[in-house]
Amino acid sequence: MADTSTVPADALTYHPSPRAAGCPFDPPPALRELTGRPLTRVRIWDGSTPWFVARHDQLRALLSDPRVSADQERPGFPHRSAGQQAGSLGRRTFLTMDDPDHARLRRMVTGPFAVKKIEALRPRVQQIVDGLIDEMLAGPTPADLVQAFALPVPSLVICELLGVPYADHDLFQRNTRVIVRRDATPEEVARASAALTDYLDALLAEKERHPADDLLSMLATKQVATGAMTRREAAQMGVLLLGAGHETTANMIALGTLALLSHPDQLARLRASEDPKQVAGAVEELLRYLNITHSGRRRVALADIEIDGEVIRAGDGIILGGEVANRDPAAFPGNPDELDLDRDARRHVAFGFGVHQCLGQPLARMELQVVYSTLYRRVPALALATGIDQLEFKHDGFVYGVYALPVTW
Repeated sequence: MADTSTVPADALTYHPSPRAAGCPFDPPPALRELTGRPLTRVRIWDGSTPWFVARHDQLRALLSDPRVSADQERPGFPHRSAGQQAGSLGRRTFLTMDDPDHARLRRMVTGPFAVKKIEALRPRVQQIVDGLIDEMLAGPTPADLVQAFALPVPSLVICELLGVPYADHDLFQRNTRVIVRRDATPEEVARASAALTDYLDALLAEKERHPADDLLSMLATKQVATGAMTRREAAQMGVLLLGAGHETTANMIALGTLALLSHPDQLARLRASEDPKQVAGAVEELLRYLNITHSGRRRVALADIEIDGEVIRAGDGIILGGEVANRDPAAFPGNPDELDLDRDARRHVAFGFGVHQCLGQPLARMELQVVYSTLYRRVPALALATGIDQLEFKHDGFVYGVYALPVTW
């Protein structure tokens, strides 16, 4: 068994590593090379050396292991940045808790994200998508697909689901962008988090007085009013749901569109299909291929864990590299570095795995199915209005994407 804990930190692969020039859809080569190797350590921003999990089978095993903790306040937890570390203090949500607290709080908001509830929203999402396409087509060309379409679609949807006025979208989008920036200072993250929490705290107070048929009203009347959680705790949960509900899906819409425009044969097959199952399969493959949560899921070991000849000691940090595991040839035969919409990609880990698997995945899947089955059919001549090498990618964020996507038709 190799003792990588004695390897000098400077000799280890740095995480996050840069992507290769001209390969914006692929994981960093330095991390990609770790897929076929034994479990190894990487070096992160604070000089610590957590374990990096690149293999698909190892990642799923550890994400479902109760000896692995999501609690960011435990010693040894590999925070993504100084800003994220500072921002997590005193702002715990079910996302950063272990069972039973995780399960108790997650159950409070599971209902609205149930598959049947989400499917009932599909006609409204279709209406939103068609309306935004109408507005884009009626406007000037070229247009920025991010601002005209990719960002408004999930923002409008999550606002309606939560009961947040869309008129306030500048406030929550601006502050969410700060929180997901890797280079944001602790002070910037603290200000952005406080601004969002204060905003939702005031909105919850209004929901207590005038409840409606939305998720925040449910929290106000069923959880805060009964003492099951404080209004501040409910507000912090709202921050999580609001940010996650629009940031990730917006990036998948824009980056997925760029990937398809870069693979015209795949785009043609998707545009020609009217089979919902084929569209759903295409969504899964794009989620696997792009895996926009490219900073890894972070955990810390609660006990010694032996896995494939290596021992992760209690207190060791762990980074689970889903963006690399989703390119593991052992899990996705053929060439996993190719975008293949006919691939069975259902075992991808873009939404994580185990008890912390993404709560909002039914909503994200449904939104992407509506978008990918509508946009390219209604705008068959959609094309990039600039070279791909001119685009600015979100290398500085915890969620990957493009800042702008100029398109024409």
